Order: sequence, then C-alpha cells, then structure tokens
Amino acid sequence: MIVVMKEGSTRAEIEQVMQVLKQKGFGVHLSEGTEQTIVGVIGPRDRVRELGIENMSGVEKLVPVSNPFKLASRAFHPDNTTIQVLDHVVGGETPTIIAGPCSVESRDGLIEIAQAVKASGAQLLRGGAFKPRSSPYSFQGLGEEGLKYLAAAREETGLGIVSEIMEPGLVELVASYVDVLQIGARNMQNFALLKAVGKTQKPVLLKRGFSNTIEEWLMSAEYIMAEGNPNVILCERGIRTFETYTRNTLDLNAVPVVQHLSHLPVLVDPSHGVGHARYVSTMARASIAAGAAGVIVEVHPKPEEAWSDGSQTLTLKAFDEMARQVRQLHELTKSFQRQEATM
Repeated sequence: MIVVMKEGSTRAEIEQVMQVLKQKGFGVHLSEGTEQTIVGVIGPRDRVRELGIENMSGVEKLVPVSNPFKLASRAFHPDNTTIQVLDHVVGGETPTIIAGPCSVESRDGLIEIAQAVKASGAQLLRGGAFKPRSSPYSFQGLGEEGLKYLAAAREETGLGIVSEIMEPGLVELVASYVDVLQIGARNMQNFALLKAVGKTQKPVLLKRGFSNTIEEWLMSAEYIMAEGNPNVILCERGIRTFETYTRNTLDLNAVPVVQHLSHLPVLVDPSHGVGHARYVSTMARASIAAGAAGVIVEVHPKPEEAWSDGSQTLTLKAFDEMARQVRQLHELTKSFQRQEATM
C-alpha cells in the first residue's frame, strides 16, 4: 500500500502519517519526488485501511500495490534512483562503463588493464577474486590476494572496484576492499547472501539468474532493500534458452520492462549475454539503445591468454572503440527520452 500525500502537504503532516504507521508496527518508506510525496507502507493492506489514514490531514489517497516487490517498485519510488560510487553516479547523466578481466590474475597485469580502461572512459573496474565455476577443476580465483590487487589498482587509477561475493561469510572481507559488491547469476536467489549484503550500505550489483523471471529478479532486489540497503544496481546478463550459437540469450526486453516496474538503475552485461567477443560491442550498443544506464564487459590485453572466459573478452583496442560508441549512443538515447517525456 502507498499513501499519496497532497501537493503542498507539510513536513509535520508527513511525519504524523509515518508516526501513526510505525506505532502500529508497519514498515514505512518515504519517497519525496519532484512532483509528489509518497509514503510506502509494508504490511497487511486491510490493516492499513482500518487505521483511517486517508482521513488524516495532508493525505490525498491510498493506493494498493499489486506487485509482490514493494521497495523496488516504481509505485513506492516514482523517481529514478541514482547510486554514488566514488565520484561516479550510476543512473546519472553519463553512461556507466564497467570493464576489466573476468579473473584477477596478477597485480601488474590488473593495473595495466585498469589504466587502459580508464583512459578509454571506464569509471569502474571489474575483476573476480572469488570465481564460481561450473567445473571444480577450473581456476577458482586468487581470493584475498586478488582483492588486494584490486585495491592497488584503485589506488593507482581512482577507479571504483566491482567484485563478486559468493557466500555470506565473506561479505565483511570483500566489502573492506571493494566499492560495489556483485551478486552473480548463480547466487541471485541465495537468500542468506542477499540478506547479508543488505545489512551493508555498499552498492550491490545484482545480476539476473539465467533461469529466472523478471519478477524473481526484482524480488531478490527486494530482499537486499528490506534489510536496509537501498543501493541496488540491476544487471541483465542473458537467460538460458534453446539457442546454442551464443552462450545465453541477452534479454534486452528486460531493460524497458524493469524501468517501467522499478526505479532501480539497470545495466547490461553483453559479455556473458552472448559469450563471443565478436558480438559484444554490437550488443553493448543495443543495450544502450534499449535504455540501459550502462554496460559491464570483460577486457584483457591478450584474451587468448586470459585465465577464464577469454572467448568473450574484448581486446583493449576493441574496448576503446566500444566505449566511444556507447557514450555517443547514450547521448542520442537520452535526447529521445527527453523528447518522449514532453509528449
């Protein structure tokens, strides 16, 4: 349920509504938009109506929210959410470009990549220190040593760090080194992990599971937000279909659908979405054209020598060109969106 306040309602009226709800045991979430103030209410709908909230001073109406996700819903928060990561704003006026190797391999090699992707326009560096792999015999990551290399790369370049967290017991360790905690596709419904990252205030990059619906994805975001962390960045990374020519099927339908349903920023991972480097730049452009707030891609000086996922990894030169195209297309897409807003 949401409580829509009247235009011009006072701070005292808003606080009075919130106080009554809290006293009755409801969770509340205040959203002050440019045109409207909304108080989101977490709890049984019928009990809210019994309180007579709609008769309180400053209240315009009560509106039920049919979606199972509440805090992640645009009904609760009409304006787009933006998330600050160091000096970059995810969901802001410039496209977010996250780039780096699939796996952290060495300190010097990582710093080389970080310097190159920053020069090409990336604001955040990705790199896996803990790697969930399909085979137990595949490289599993350098662990804390890899996190130290990532921190060194941030020190050298100023780039924010994005790295995957795989289990609740590692949250404190990983959060001490990185700026964005990544929840990978395999862990999208690891509810203990979602709750653990929700107890931090670190931004969380939440990837969609390759067999999950949009609603399930948003419900996973809800788990994080329900623990008190509003800083969720959604990431579409492809879903599993019957197609075999690509690693996954990159579901770009999800971008406008999620933007309609939710206020959270949406990024796209074309590297995992297609699994072949030759298609990554094309799908990065398509992602921006669909309205994504940015992209996350894998980059390596010599993809053929990468310790993991070399087949879907861009060279530094290819990334430089892709980043240029993404920036140009993002500006064009923004202009279209501004035109649509006035129609």
